[in-house]
Amino acid sequence: HVQLVESGGASVQTGGSLRLSCAFSGNTRNTHCMAWFRQAPGKEREGVAFVDGTGNTAVADSVKGRFTISKDDAKYTLYLQMNNLEPEDTATYYCAAAISDLPVDVVATLGHWSFSYWGPGTQVTVS
Repeated sequence: HVQLVESGGASVQTGGSLRLSCAFSGNTRNTHCMAWFRQAPGKEREGVAFVDGTGNTAVADSVKGRFTISKDDAKYTLYLQMNNLEPEDTATYYCAAAISDLPVDVVATLGHWSFSYWGPGTQVTVS
């Protein structure tokens, strides 16, 4: 069982940067894939960044070149670095995990229903 808690959400101006963190419990190396999802009011929850059990990463086309995902297994923390933020990035951001040995190019195609473990979310507002 993996527990997840996000932090780092804030209100920022267009063009600003934020780094979200997700503290997780348990050893997820080689056993879990992890991801950042976001959900804006009235919209579907969408995946924005993914990492597989071996540490390979991928980001959605909508954030490519602006968002970077990284994972520090020694610190049990998943990060999402967000640069050049736009109002369209306003959403609640969630950290998620799933037991999986799939490579990241497949993980990146998984819908939110494939992830078993979720944090409570952190709000990002860009204006």
